[in-house]
Amino acid sequence: MRNFPREWQAEVKRTLTGSPDAPPEWMQLFAEGDDAGYFLPGSAVWAVHRGMPTLVAGIRALLMQSLHPGVLAGVHDHSRFREDALGRLARTTRWIHAVAYGSTADAQAATSSVLRIHESVRGTYVDGTGAARDYSANDPELLTWVHVTFVDSFLEAHKRWGGPIPGGPDAYVREWAQAGRLMGINSPPLSETELKRELDAWFATGALRADQRVAETVAFIRNPPLHPSLKPGYRVLFQGAVLSLEPQYREMLGLRQARLGPLPLPVKLATSATLAVVRLALGRMSPSERAARQRIRKLGAP
Repeated sequence: MRNFPREWQAEVKRTLTGSPDAPPEWMQLFAEGDDAGYFLPGSAVWAVHRGMPTLVAGIRALLMQSLHPGVLAGVHDHSRFREDALGRLARTTRWIHAVAYGSTADAQAATSSVLRIHESVRGTYVDGTGAARDYSANDPELLTWVHVTFVDSFLEAHKRWGGPIPGGPDAYVREWAQAGRLMGINSPPLSETELKRELDAWFATGALRADQRVAETVAFIRNPPLHPSLKPGYRVLFQGAVLSLEPQYREMLGLRQARLGPLPLPVKLATSATLAVVRLALGRMSPSERAARQRIRKLGAP
């Protein structure tokens, strides 16, 4: 790890957590708490969320989520995502880590904070059929789309670039359903088959929409305001996310797999190499996981 330029390492850490040197305080707080939390070492959630493929999954999830006009309206109308893209990423990372690694109190507090922010996110949008509809960021319909695209993206990225999942893909879908329930989703999918069936239903009903606003969002996700040293690696990860999308979503988003003339580029291999470099720079265990293991040991859990 000493061979990596310190500036590059610091920029990677700042981009992912908002802190370029020491782990953020919220990560270190996971060492405290009165219970083991919703998930333990050896769980499918820990296996997926501790892996570097989550970097690809995050890009993929944002691309897919932009296809729901209600979700996209909330982002465009109520967030400063263009001016504060990295801050928004750090806040999302904080919620994911709190649910995955924190005590149940940490997970519930982080979720309550997100839901409180959502309370003021309201407005109108034009749905996939052209009808005007009201929306609220805490609407179970919108939350469900965000949840299923998150789960599908993290699962698909891990299947391509990660290792085995304890209990297989169904275990991850079933375990992370707890995050959906915390957010107010009554019946999140509990298996990979249910997940795919639900995604297919969203597509078939015409609820999704591709328009100029989606095109602008895709352009921003393709070229976010990153430090110049991170942009070459990000371009590879973006192409990995595009590769992992189902063809119908790629088409709606106006994206194509990277090619050199008629030949596809080795995006899967390049993504593997890029993720390996990031893993070497960051280390094999995140501060969140290390703190969670401390808490679990103190509690005497196996």
